[in-house]
Amino acid sequence: MADRLFQGIADQIIALIDEGVFPPGTRLPGERELAERFNVSRVTIREAEIALQAVGVIKIKTGSGVYVAERSERNDEALPRVSALELTEARSLFESEAAALAAPVISDAALAKLDELLAAMALDDGDDEASTAIDREFHMVIASASGNAAITHVVRTLWRLRTELPEVRDTHESVCHHDGLTRQDEHGAIVEALRRRDSQGARLAMRQHFNRLLGSMLDATEERAISELKRKAQESRERFLMSAKIG
Repeated sequence: MADRLFQGIADQIIALIDEGVFPPGTRLPGERELAERFNVSRVTIREAEIALQAVGVIKIKTGSGVYVAERSERNDEALPRVSALELTEARSLFESEAAALAAPVISDAALAKLDELLAAMALDDGDDEASTAIDREFHMVIASASGNAAITHVVRTLWRLRTELPEVRDTHESVCHHDGLTRQDEHGAIVEALRRRDSQGARLAMRQHFNRLLGSMLDATEERAISELKRKAQESRERFLMSAKIG
């Protein structure tokens, strides 16, 4: 997947921090100044800062500004930079096993909650934020039902990557916005396996859900790559035609 513009800006800011241009503890220049420095929009600067905050490089203080984090503050709570594909592979491994562990011991209350969330998915009006919240709760109910606190913690952390890393969040939204009915069916298959207390079936249903998601992400990646090639080709064509007219 090609890096988005904001990620390139984030990398440049990290380089400036490492070079000492923006030392730890100091306040970064404002959005307008950074936008002019890097010749991008303020929206791109904002996205880069959100990404840097997620991985612990900076701290955004409402009403005060953006500050470079001290190196001692870049602790294990900081999120690693991962791609949506890497995250989905990890989720498939952990959440498939969480479903298998949950199947024999899941409570009737947890099953009822999952049914409630399936009904909410069916009424989804396309609001990405609301859809993500429902999806997260669905998967967290299953992780909690596994009875394994370590797995529950890991799945919760994976969901932080899913929702707090801008590039991962954007990739999911571009794919999930168009697959509502398919996701509902996949989630329904997971719940039915859990209801049967079928560990192998729950594991397989969860794995198939993530395998399909991985395939959709790969398709979207190819489409973006082709679109980018076409854009660059069009720019080259326009430059050539302009040069020919001038000549």
